[in-house]
Amino acid sequence: MKLFLDSAKIDEIVYAIEKWGIEGVTSNPRHIKNSGKSMEYFMNEAKKVVENTNITVSVEVDPHLNKAEKIAEEAKRIASISENFVVKIPATEEGLYAVKLLKDTSVKVNVTLVFNPVQALQAARMGAYYISPFVGWREERGENNINYVSDIVNAVHNYGFKSQVLIAAIRNAKQIIEAINAKADILTAGFEVYKNAFDTPYTKMGLDIFSQAWDEIKKQEG
Repeated sequence: MKLFLDSAKIDEIVYAIEKWGIEGVTSNPRHIKNSGKSMEYFMNEAKKVVENTNITVSVEVDPHLNKAEKIAEEAKRIASISENFVVKIPATEEGLYAVKLLKDTSVKVNVTLVFNPVQALQAARMGAYYISPFVGWREERGENNINYVSDIVNAVHNYGFKSQVLIAAIRNAKQIIEAINAKADILTAGFEVYKNAFDTPYTKMGLDIFSQAWDEIKKQEG
């Protein structure tokens, strides 16, 4: 499984690549707004960070676009900025048609805002590079995610599509584990989600116990 960072903050991206070996980045308009920077700034800086690597950066088209031809045109513009860019297109009827229009081009598409296996299946059929089902939004609104992720993974993997399932909107370690158990290809989570998942209080407790024992050994030796 690959781990991606869900962020538009360049300092977080650099840290996650260097310290955690993150293999990709996902962004969206809300992340870019929260970074305090412009879309153009984010794309230009992200391009510098990932150039000459295999790290992909998912960049979203203007969400106001609702015609396939316009979506495809915007996707081509974004993809032309960097060969590392994957273009996020929503799982609407027009969005999925835009994916079909881009199928025989060099543009890689991340179909985003996927919320059921039928959307995922259609995205795979249309030629999506990544397919991004959201888990956090559903769980926050009381939805049960027990079979949700595995159903989407099965919808794509059972039929031999080349699309990779990228579990998105992950809010905690529990949801990371659900993605692992469902055999998803990729998951993306925010900076603090990873920090909390990597640094559990139990590891700290174990280090305290072992450090105390270590000090006592040194006293015995002395």
